[in-house]
Amino acid sequence: MLRFSGAGVSEVGHRRDHNEDSAYVGPYLALVADGVGGAAAGEVASATTAYAMTVTARALGRLSEPVADVLRAGVSAARECVHAGASRDPARAGMATTLTAVATDGRAVLLGHLGDSRAYTVRQGRLERVSRDHTAVQQLVDGGSVAPADVSTHPWRNIVLRSIGADEGVPLDDVELTELEVTEGDRILLCSDGLTDLVEETRIADVLRLRDPRAAATVLAHSALLAGGDDNVTCVVLDVLDGPPVSGEGELLGAAREIANVVDVALVRRG
Repeated sequence: MLRFSGAGVSEVGHRRDHNEDSAYVGPYLALVADGVGGAAAGEVASATTAYAMTVTARALGRLSEPVADVLRAGVSAARECVHAGASRDPARAGMATTLTAVATDGRAVLLGHLGDSRAYTVRQGRLERVSRDHTAVQQLVDGGSVAPADVSTHPWRNIVLRSIGADEGVPLDDVELTELEVTEGDRILLCSDGLTDLVEETRIADVLRLRDPRAAATVLAHSALLAGGDDNVTCVVLDVLDGPPVSGEGELLGAAREIANVVDVALVRRG
């Protein structure tokens, strides 16, 4: 049965005073969420989303629900909690977060994606991006009016068109689901744009050849810091394994490590 084994690193960077990224690394679910909103509490949006996704995905431990349904339910729960948090505090109006998550039921691996955090796979040393940025500049690239080489310097590169935010009007099917063609021995990278805005994919591919996932995640994050570190940077490196089921709660990273950042309308009632 397929599962993940890996590690993640989340760094504040050199130019921000707090971390608005969150991440989770577990045997059947892993994710990166990059909060936006600044004073409007991007760290609350990302931490709440990470928490909601992990609570919902506990069903995966029983292999009792289709993995696509679990991801959709997690996104729905995250939106409800983020909206509740914004409703209770006007300063949080407009807070939102990206989400890039992979989940497996032991048979298939599914990517759920909203925003401009990214997912890559590596097979036999070859890096492939498997997520598509939900940004204004990516739409221009798709339409042929902007060259891919110009994306990194385009003024619209950070205008995100899909996210988990306080707006209740965003439809549930706004989450993009993609089944990944991975097998035992492949590697998956999830990362915030704090990495990909500063580090070339050739460098990312080189670092991912490191055998140890934690070492790879650490070197990737430090590569972004050395390149300027002007944003939070989060990297999750996963190896795809095939073997007996395992148990474990996984590890929360970044803003999600602070319970005060989590809005849980059903349990903790924090805001």
